[in-house]
Amino acid sequence: MKAAANPRPGFSASPRAVNAAAIVIVGGAGFIGSNLADHYLSQGRKVIVLDNLSRPGVIDNLRWLQGRHGDLVRPIVEDIRDPVAIRSAFENACAVYHFAAQTAVTTSLAKPREDFEINALGTVNVLETVREVAPEAPVIFASTNKVYGNLTELELQQIGDRYMPLDQATSRSGIGEDQKLDFCTPYGCSKGVADQYVLDYSKSYGLRTAVLRMSCIYGPRQFGTEDQGWVAHFLIRALRGELISVYGDGRQVRDVLHVSDAVTAYSTLLEKIDLAQGRAYNLGGGPENAVSIQIVLREIEALTGKSLQVEYGDWRAGDQLYFVADTRRIQHALGWAAKVGWRDGLRNLHDWLVDSDIVRLAGARQRVSA
Repeated sequence: MKAAANPRPGFSASPRAVNAAAIVIVGGAGFIGSNLADHYLSQGRKVIVLDNLSRPGVIDNLRWLQGRHGDLVRPIVEDIRDPVAIRSAFENACAVYHFAAQTAVTTSLAKPREDFEINALGTVNVLETVREVAPEAPVIFASTNKVYGNLTELELQQIGDRYMPLDQATSRSGIGEDQKLDFCTPYGCSKGVADQYVLDYSKSYGLRTAVLRMSCIYGPRQFGTEDQGWVAHFLIRALRGELISVYGDGRQVRDVLHVSDAVTAYSTLLEKIDLAQGRAYNLGGGPENAVSIQIVLREIEALTGKSLQVEYGDWRAGDQLYFVADTRRIQHALGWAAKVGWRDGLRNLHDWLVDSDIVRLAGARQRVSA
């Protein structure tokens, strides 16, 4: 999330007063944020979308929300690194979701100070602002499985096209919240710091905070890149007939979760915040939706009907060979469970991409070049 020097045309340049209480979604024009905003707006709720609109595609997400919901959407184009600029966005908040972040490990390695200022300091700015102007508003933070480090102590075996834990309990259920925190890479450190600050503001100040440590979320309105959002990125590249780069051997395993299930988890957590206050929950597709990169590539090949061009490169810093979330804590606490199987979810994302300008515009450019 980079500072926006000039506000985008058509959007508010600074926070404006909102008479009625609203849900504030920080990073609300992003992938998960815009889907969550649509969920609440469809119920007639007022939503403040606080975003600096620095990521590619997020302006389209905001325009999509405004086209669907009109004045219920209150866009505020500001950066969370500026506590003065964001202050009035929270003055009438009834709840706060915090998704805004620098999300790429590669960027954090190249620009660790910027990564820290956005993810760690930016989160403290959000927490302090809520504490000062809306202390009754719950704050729910989007954390990451990277707070557990690269999990090098996890003993793995290679089974065909995937890595699997030797420990049978981990193989059956995944990795739980009792896994020790072990921040790795500047990104892991900055998100881990933010994760812990959010939890501590419940202990130290009594704010109703909670954390979801996410595995791989995918689905419509995701403009994936090589550094973040790999499922959408692979599909976009495949549909465009472009080369797909895989770092490592493609046997690394993740539990993928469709964004509709993620939205349900976030909204349910808010409903039950008094039970969940001060807790962190792992959020992912669980063992039922655990797939390797190689498996996903084969499914994409079947969906697109195209032979994929794939190149393999060196492993990247901090990459986990295996992460599957043990979701039993969130299931027991909130009654939540993933509903969308990964193949159906991938097909849903494929169909959305086919119908979107992402692929059509790329195809037009290719035809002109030819």
